[in-house]
Amino acid sequence: MPEKPNVLLISTDHWPASLLGCAGHPAIQTPTLDQLAANGTRFTNTYAECPVCIPARRTLMTGTTPRTHGDRVFQETLPMPDLPTMAETFKGAGYQTYAVGKLHVYPQRNRIGFDDVILDEEGRQIYGVVDDYELFLGDQGYAGRFFEHGMSNNEYSYRPWFLPEETHATNWAANQMCRVIKRRDPEKPAFWYLSFRHPHPPLLPMQSYMDLYRDMGVEIDMPHTGAWTQEENPCFSLQVDFDRGSKFSTEQIRGARLAFYALCTQIDHQLRVIIGTLREEGLLDNTIICFTSDHGDMLGNHNMWAKRLFYENSANIPMLLMGVKGDKRVGHHRIDDRLVGWQDVMPTLLDLADIEIPDTVDGISMVGEEKREWFYGEVDEGPRATRMIHDGRYKLIYYGTGNRRLLFDLKEDPNELVDLSESIEHVDILEKLIERLISQLYGEDESWIQDGVLVGVKDQPFKPGPNRSLTSMRGAHWPPPPASGMPQIEWYSADE
Repeated sequence: MPEKPNVLLISTDHWPASLLGCAGHPAIQTPTLDQLAANGTRFTNTYAECPVCIPARRTLMTGTTPRTHGDRVFQETLPMPDLPTMAETFKGAGYQTYAVGKLHVYPQRNRIGFDDVILDEEGRQIYGVVDDYELFLGDQGYAGRFFEHGMSNNEYSYRPWFLPEETHATNWAANQMCRVIKRRDPEKPAFWYLSFRHPHPPLLPMQSYMDLYRDMGVEIDMPHTGAWTQEENPCFSLQVDFDRGSKFSTEQIRGARLAFYALCTQIDHQLRVIIGTLREEGLLDNTIICFTSDHGDMLGNHNMWAKRLFYENSANIPMLLMGVKGDKRVGHHRIDDRLVGWQDVMPTLLDLADIEIPDTVDGISMVGEEKREWFYGEVDEGPRATRMIHDGRYKLIYYGTGNRRLLFDLKEDPNELVDLSESIEHVDILEKLIERLISQLYGEDESWIQDGVLVGVKDQPFKPGPNRSLTSMRGAHWPPPPASGMPQIEWYSADE
């Protein structure tokens, strides 16, 4: 066995930190992740610097903030910045490096330092690549049929998976990672990155997992809604998000949450196969495992859905870390409430593997003594721009358009039911967080400041527009769709 530890980094898409049994969720079934958390440390205050896929993944793979890597919007054709990646750094230290699943970079076949990438791009053939998952479906006799389910990649209708179990993207990714582990060079340590596309919509769990919840008699919890959502004139961005949430009935919401939880549990169970492979290959005791997600999903809380938001279900993400056997830096049965983000994953894993951390990295090791006093988040530009400052207890969410501030005490009000921004007792806290927020603003955000005061810009009315692409609905993929000539906006909404 190599002296250096192996590293397995597992990420998902849309998984909130609250959706873990070990986090006290009343309905979700995550026995594997609960045990993984018990085997190491669960970081409860982990936040997405930019809660949408591409910017988050740039942060993960470079250890940098959106300000450094250059995307706080969702720029699908923006190449990776000229910075050392996590894969390159592990490779430079003598590691073999492999990725399976959703990489979400451009060009799509850019390996960003990995020796090889077995790719699942969620059907983004318009950029010229038929990914490995779609090639696999073709080899099984299902070429181009993945989107026959009729469910959109950014919408919350649901139905069971309609092809054989082994063709589900979750099972495929887990199976591919098991093969990668088995095909390793036994004389070199390995860095493996497994990136599941789910529970990101389309909501297509296997029927057996929906049945599991029903057979167990699990009562699906329903969304919570803050009093501040009832204000008469919400700012522009809140109007946009409330409009999306207005389209669902109670039963649709319950069914969508059930399907979402089923997708999570399916991932949880497939992780057992991967951990079992590590055990049977004699690698488990010398492998660091980290489980996390790029962002969460509102799932109807506060009448909102999806991501691009700094409310807890969207911005607070899982972070579970298990060290090699006996590593006291990680320990076991630990809960750590320090403020961390995806910028910290790269330096943490390098630190645990005793590899020098590049000077370009903004993040800090989650197992070191250094801890940040506050955390900054940013997403979007223009009318939808939203910013966050979090000091470990109080969180300020700020919308520049309309100059709307929301302040929450997460210790006393973890579900963000009461906005304290107008509270006389919290004036000093609000002013301190605003001062910190102003210190982080750059680019067009500086127009929100006049004479050192945060004033934002004039609000604007929201008028619902057409949804001509049915929220990024894909079509028949055999023969493959054209790689050019289709306007991007017709294929992908601003939500991805």
